[in-house]
Amino acid sequence: MRFNKKPWFLVLVLCCIFMSFKWKPGLQLYASEKEKSVTVLLWYWPFNRSYGLEDDLCLKNYSVTGCRLVDNRTFHSIADIVVFHHYELVTGSQKLPLHLPRPVQQRWVWLSLEAPRNSWNVSRYTGIFNLTMSYHPGADITVPYGKIKEKGFETDSFFMLKNKTYLACWVVSNYQNQHRRSKVYKQLRKLIPVQVYGRAVRKPLNRDALLPTISRCYFYLAFENTESPHYITEKLWRNSFMAGTVPVVLGPPRSHYEAVTPPRSFIHVDDFDSIASLARFLTEVAGDTRLYRSYFSWHQNYTVKLFTDWRERLCNICQVYDQLPHHKIRSLLET
Repeated sequence: MRFNKKPWFLVLVLCCIFMSFKWKPGLQLYASEKEKSVTVLLWYWPFNRSYGLEDDLCLKNYSVTGCRLVDNRTFHSIADIVVFHHYELVTGSQKLPLHLPRPVQQRWVWLSLEAPRNSWNVSRYTGIFNLTMSYHPGADITVPYGKIKEKGFETDSFFMLKNKTYLACWVVSNYQNQHRRSKVYKQLRKLIPVQVYGRAVRKPLNRDALLPTISRCYFYLAFENTESPHYITEKLWRNSFMAGTVPVVLGPPRSHYEAVTPPRSFIHVDDFDSIASLARFLTEVAGDTRLYRSYFSWHQNYTVKLFTDWRERLCNICQVYDQLPHHKIRSLLET
């Protein structure tokens, strides 16, 4: 009887040894995956507009792996990245947690989608933040207002070349006489008809009416309120491209637009020696169907991707996390 039991005992021992070898790599892999997960803590929501942060949001919504977004400040001691939106700091509605112990490897991110001229004095924060996050391509983490991507099976919902009623239109809320765009508009309206909407003229357009209204215009005045390098906002991406109209842009130099848009998709104010020349050109293009349609040839292969959800922007941090510097103290004046 003793002789018969030994083989079974030996088999049992071997099985245990085998299972231990099979199990340990699994544990190591699981731990490795956990270690690779990046925790991004948003210290407060921009403009006090909060969104839900359910589990695996970055993976489920944006196909970004190994990324955990949290807005609970109790995660401060274990967060890899802590993000602070500039507007709330400069207005005093939020403050930096300088009184809390800061983990050595933790990096603080300064976030702003405004042009530097509109960000007030940022020099006071130099030496505090490790990284910058903005629309600017020179930022550590670049989050543009929009981009062009290759078209799959999707269609352009608001892309129309029919039912054009007005030559040009403009939606404006922040109208200030000292802005260059205001001066250009005043000259332009004397030469061609320009339909104006927005809070500045007490003709606000709600979200559902915005693009259909703009789509009735041949041209849209995509005039930025601040002329700053690479500062190209939703005025181009949404109000122009997604509405199916040709943008007339005023902002950074032509080369900055060309770096992010398809060829022959916009008209730049600075290409003309006078506003009168611009007005004549717009009239000529609108009167030539073939020429006007040529500004939309890029729609055959490309479409517009808008970035409007703060959660998607935060998930992008994880995609570039491995390339981010570890101990860099960024000068905010560099961007």
